[in-house]
Amino acid sequence: MATSIPKTMKGVLIEKTGGVEVLQYKTDLPVPSPKEGEILVKNNFIGINYIDTYFRTGLYSVPKPEILGREAEGTIVSTGPGELYGMKTGDRVVWMASGAYAEFTAVPAAKSHVIPPALEPGIAAAALLQGLTALTLIREAHFVQKGDWVLVHAAAGGVGLWLCQLLKAVGAKVIGTSSSEEKMKLAKENGAQEMVNYKTEKDFVKRIKEITSGEGVAVVFDSTGKDQFENDLEVVARKGSLVSYGNSSGAVPPFSISKLSAKNIKLLRPTLFNYIYTREEFEKYSAELFDFIIKDKMNVKIHEIYPLAEVARAHTDIEGRKTTGKLLLKP
Repeated sequence: MATSIPKTMKGVLIEKTGGVEVLQYKTDLPVPSPKEGEILVKNNFIGINYIDTYFRTGLYSVPKPEILGREAEGTIVSTGPGELYGMKTGDRVVWMASGAYAEFTAVPAAKSHVIPPALEPGIAAAALLQGLTALTLIREAHFVQKGDWVLVHAAAGGVGLWLCQLLKAVGAKVIGTSSSEEKMKLAKENGAQEMVNYKTEKDFVKRIKEITSGEGVAVVFDSTGKDQFENDLEVVARKGSLVSYGNSSGAVPPFSISKLSAKNIKLLRPTLFNYIYTREEFEKYSAELFDFIIKDKMNVKIHEIYPLAEVARAHTDIEGRKTTGKLLLKP
């Protein structure tokens, strides 16, 4: 198998931050060699996430040159020494690390998982990062119980659609928010019981309280940041949780912590990687996510599969916020 591995590969390199023009499609990048505890994966499908644009523009600072991308699925073509958790050459795996926008990536075995045979090609790459984000939010940030009312902002977004489906699967009652009739319909098709258009609803807080018979919601999952923060504090129930996990509308400004005491509210600002830090955590939640997909027939919505050479078009599309579902690259 090792003799079939080329010395160079296709990939996307960025040497400086900026717009989509800094995404350089190359055909002569060196193929990496797996080090201690690493596997070399020939990537078949590469996941695009909005966070990739933050690294490209410099909003999140990482030394350059850099190959973008945080997740992919493919086949192990060689292995380094050390602990590989039973994985071997020829296994079909999905992984979460860095350097995904390439034909081959050397990744830690600790952040790789063998793909169940029941999953069709592309599904694991489309599911991993966003699916794990949603799953750990409902398991770790606030353990959602059957019958809980839950508010999900941006319910038709990537993580939002996962939250709707997973919350329905565990028996929660979901109120979603979005900005258009099309997105409201999509969220309801994926498990939201009630939808509120935050652009047209005249009294958002009143509407949420009407839906919940005045009780409010057990937890708010908010990826928007500052725009809905004050409303979130109003609609969360006594002893409830406000989970702020994104800032698409801007960062939440400083506020008085005493605001939480009125209803004994718990406030969290979690990140996925602190929930899957250990091998045991990553393995546990990956297996649970794939189990949900297979048993509950989750809708893993793929917007489009772009050739790797058209990565700039993919970034333009995701930044335009006109996509629904996952964007994938095909080397």
